[in-house]
Amino acid sequence: MSAEALQVAKVYRHLLRAVKKHVAKEDRARHFKEYVTEEFRNNCKLSDPSSIQQKIKLAHNYTFLLNSVHHHQDLLFSYNIAVDRSDEMKKVLGKSAASVGLQLPEVYQP
Repeated sequence: MSAEALQVAKVYRHLLRAVKKHVAKEDRARHFKEYVTEEFRNNCKLSDPSSIQQKIKLAHNYTFLLNSVHHHQDLLFSYNIAVDRSDEMKKVLGKSAASVGLQLPEVYQP
Protein backbone atom coordinates (compact mmCIF):
# COMPACT_ATOMS: atom_id res chain seq x y z
CA MET A 1 0.00 0.00 0.00
CA SER A 2 1.18 3.49 -0.74
CA ALA A 3 1.50 6.16 1.92
CA GLU A 4 -1.59 7.90 0.57
CA ALA A 5 -3.64 4.71 0.79
CA LEU A 6 -2.51 4.20 4.38
CA GLN A 7 -3.53 7.78 5.19
CA VAL A 8 -6.97 7.24 3.63
CA ALA A 9 -7.44 3.99 5.55
CA LYS A 10 -6.43 5.66 8.81
CA VAL A 11 -8.82 8.60 8.32
CA TYR A 12 -11.62 6.24 7.26
CA ARG A 13 -11.09 4.04 10.32
CA HIS A 14 -11.07 7.04 12.69
CA LEU A 15 -14.18 8.53 11.06
CA LEU A 16 -16.12 5.26 11.30
CA ARG A 17 -15.10 4.87 14.92
CA ALA A 18 -16.27 8.43 15.74
CA VAL A 19 -19.58 7.97 13.91
CA LYS A 20 -20.19 4.65 15.65
CA LYS A 21 -19.31 6.06 19.07
CA HIS A 22 -21.08 9.42 18.92
CA VAL A 23 -23.82 9.21 16.29
CA ALA A 24 -24.90 5.72 15.31
CA LYS A 25 -25.20 4.06 18.69
CA GLU A 26 -28.57 2.56 17.81
CA ASP A 27 -29.71 0.59 14.77
CA ARG A 28 -32.08 3.36 13.71
CA ALA A 29 -29.12 5.72 13.17
CA ARG A 30 -27.15 3.19 11.14
CA HIS A 31 -27.63 5.21 7.94
CA PHE A 32 -24.91 7.65 9.06
CA LYS A 33 -22.35 4.87 9.04
CA GLU A 34 -23.66 3.60 5.72
CA TYR A 35 -23.40 7.11 4.23
CA VAL A 36 -19.74 7.43 5.27
CA THR A 37 -18.95 4.02 3.79
CA GLU A 38 -20.76 4.88 0.57
CA GLU A 39 -18.93 8.20 0.21
CA PHE A 40 -15.53 6.55 0.61
CA ARG A 41 -16.45 3.88 -1.93
CA ASN A 42 -17.74 6.45 -4.43
CA ASN A 43 -14.54 8.51 -4.15
CA CYS A 44 -12.05 5.64 -4.25
CA LYS A 45 -11.43 6.11 -7.98
CA LEU A 46 -10.42 9.78 -7.77
CA SER A 47 -7.18 10.48 -9.57
CA ASP A 48 -6.65 14.19 -8.90
CA PRO A 49 -4.26 14.51 -5.91
CA SER A 50 -5.70 17.84 -4.79
CA SER A 51 -9.27 16.51 -4.68
CA ILE A 52 -8.07 13.41 -2.81
CA GLN A 53 -6.32 15.56 -0.22
CA GLN A 54 -9.40 17.76 0.03
CA LYS A 55 -11.64 14.75 0.72
CA ILE A 56 -9.17 13.37 3.28
CA LYS A 57 -9.02 16.74 5.02
CA LEU A 58 -12.82 16.97 5.04
CA ALA A 59 -13.14 13.51 6.62
CA HIS A 60 -10.45 14.34 9.18
CA ASN A 61 -12.15 17.63 10.07
CA TYR A 62 -15.53 15.95 10.46
CA THR A 63 -14.00 13.32 12.74
CA PHE A 64 -12.42 16.08 14.81
CA LEU A 65 -15.78 17.89 14.98
CA LEU A 66 -17.65 14.80 16.19
CA ASN A 67 -15.08 14.08 18.88
CA SER A 68 -14.90 17.72 19.97
CA VAL A 69 -18.66 18.17 20.25
CA HIS A 70 -18.94 15.00 22.31
CA HIS A 71 -16.05 16.08 24.55
CA HIS A 72 -17.59 19.54 24.96
CA GLN A 73 -20.91 18.02 26.00
CA ASP A 74 -19.14 15.81 28.55
CA LEU A 75 -17.39 18.86 29.98
CA LEU A 76 -20.67 20.74 30.25
CA PHE A 77 -22.20 17.82 32.15
CA SER A 78 -19.22 17.53 34.46
CA TYR A 79 -19.27 21.28 35.25
CA ASN A 80 -23.04 21.18 35.90
CA ILE A 81 -23.75 23.75 33.23
CA ALA A 82 -27.45 24.21 32.43
CA VAL A 83 -27.95 21.73 29.61
CA ASP A 84 -30.50 18.96 29.24
CA ARG A 85 -29.57 16.78 32.16
CA SER A 86 -32.63 14.57 32.39
CA ASP A 87 -30.78 11.45 31.18
CA GLU A 88 -27.88 12.08 33.53
CA MET A 89 -30.24 12.61 36.45
CA LYS A 90 -32.03 9.34 35.67
CA LYS A 91 -28.68 7.53 35.76
CA VAL A 92 -27.71 9.14 39.08
CA LEU A 93 -31.10 8.38 40.64
CA GLY A 94 -30.98 4.82 39.33
CA LYS A 95 -27.52 4.28 40.83
CA SER A 96 -28.60 5.78 44.13
CA ALA A 97 -31.71 3.60 44.27
CA ALA A 98 -29.72 0.50 43.30
CA SER A 99 -27.18 1.16 46.05
CA VAL A 100 -29.92 0.73 48.69
CA GLY A 101 -31.57 -2.19 46.91
CA LEU A 102 -34.42 -0.38 45.18
CA GLN A 103 -35.43 0.09 41.58
CA LEU A 104 -36.91 3.18 39.99
CA PRO A 105 -40.38 2.66 38.54
CA GLU A 106 -40.81 2.64 34.78
CA VAL A 107 -42.45 5.84 33.57
CA TYR A 108 -45.64 5.22 31.61
CA GLN A 109 -45.53 6.77 28.15
CA PRO A 110 -48.66 6.25 26.02
